[in-house]
Amino acid sequence: MQYQLLISVLCGIACLLLLILYFRLPAFISLLIASIITSLIAGMPGEKIINTIQEGMGSTLGFVATIVGLGAMFGAILEKSGGAVAIATHLIKKFGEKNAPLSMAITGLVIAIPVFFEVAFILLVPILYAIQKKTGKSLLLYAIPLLSGLAFGHAFMPPTPGPVAVAGIVGAEIGWVMLISFLISIPTVLLSGIIFGKFIAKRIYIQAPLHIEETNVYDRLPGPGIIFSILLLPIVLIILNTIVKAGVLPVTNKRIQDILSLIGHPFAALILANIAAWYVLGIRRGFTAKELLGITTKSMGPAGNIILLIGAGGVFKQVLVNTGAGKMLAESLTGMGMSPIIFAFIAAALIRILQGSATVAMITSAGLVAPLLTSHAFSAIQLAALVTSISAGSSIMSHVNDAGFWLVKQYLGLTEKQTFRSWTIMITWLAIIGFLFSLLVFYIF
Repeated sequence: MQYQLLISVLCGIACLLLLILYFRLPAFISLLIASIITSLIAGMPGEKIINTIQEGMGSTLGFVATIVGLGAMFGAILEKSGGAVAIATHLIKKFGEKNAPLSMAITGLVIAIPVFFEVAFILLVPILYAIQKKTGKSLLLYAIPLLSGLAFGHAFMPPTPGPVAVAGIVGAEIGWVMLISFLISIPTVLLSGIIFGKFIAKRIYIQAPLHIEETNVYDRLPGPGIIFSILLLPIVLIILNTIVKAGVLPVTNKRIQDILSLIGHPFAALILANIAAWYVLGIRRGFTAKELLGITTKSMGPAGNIILLIGAGGVFKQVLVNTGAGKMLAESLTGMGMSPIIFAFIAAALIRILQGSATVAMITSAGLVAPLLTSHAFSAIQLAALVTSISAGSSIMSHVNDAGFWLVKQYLGLTEKQTFRSWTIMITWLAIIGFLFSLLVFYIF
């Protein structure tokens, strides 16, 4: 029976990769088919397979879909208002031309939280061009720190869909994931972005394109203070609620506790952030309600795809739980002496390298790891570190099967070899450093 369960899991993963890589099926359908094949090989009856699909989809999306949807709308308003450009421009002025790499790293880290990686990069590329033309230094000196910040924010920091999905599947608290990710971000972005950026810029000299198409045209940018306030609103509320619940910040008044538990929940915190963005960045800046409705409705397109993918990942997890394959994996890994956090990183890294999508790697590896957690009692901080470990693994070694590789190559004017030497090496360092600090947090706490 144990061998049958092991074979079912291996066949499920092989099927997933085959469907995505060879048949080019959407990841959502591929995950569902892989889940069904795993169930059948494990010996699950047909009716129970259907019930498992419903159970896995419903239990996962009840929390995650709300967060992803609210986060997508929030990011869309920020993007259309010129908020991303406003933050980059402000930080460059604040830190000065000499510290422009640091400015771009911070910009990337902040902007990637509400805005999708690809969108944020395209929005900020003209600023990279402008800095390079002014200084005459290699474009990579500024691009690598920006990409490091964007990549970290996109993969590690809620409310971006990936870490929210992983947290939902493994049962981690969003607040703790935010706190641990923030702590890890400082050394990770510093080493992989700023320091490696200086190193590679001395070896690869890239100029900005001579003819630049203007992609960011705004009549008047919003004030950076307003942007930071709205961005920090949900983050502060969620973290405040988390540390109060953990007893780190003692609050004895029951009424205050109740209020914090409401407004500090990710649902309420993001609703408040959306209302603030809708009014301050929208209505007050001349957008009509109809225009804002169009902006937020359009944002649901990519969000819908991600939500379905996350739901399918929940199905895969539920299959492992209901067939007993998850328990078998837990017992096997325990016998081998392998920690769940190491297994999580390796699983995410392998899936990422093979099929390219960081989101698919995160969701699939979270599904594999979640059943392993039932046999051990892990603290809230350890679960958060487990999430960041999966985030790290899913970021590693972006190459030709990843759309991000080609996006960076195209907009920075690099050859394939230069893209490998800069972007691929940087993202691999980011993954390794992020994992090592996740491991440190996991074993200290």
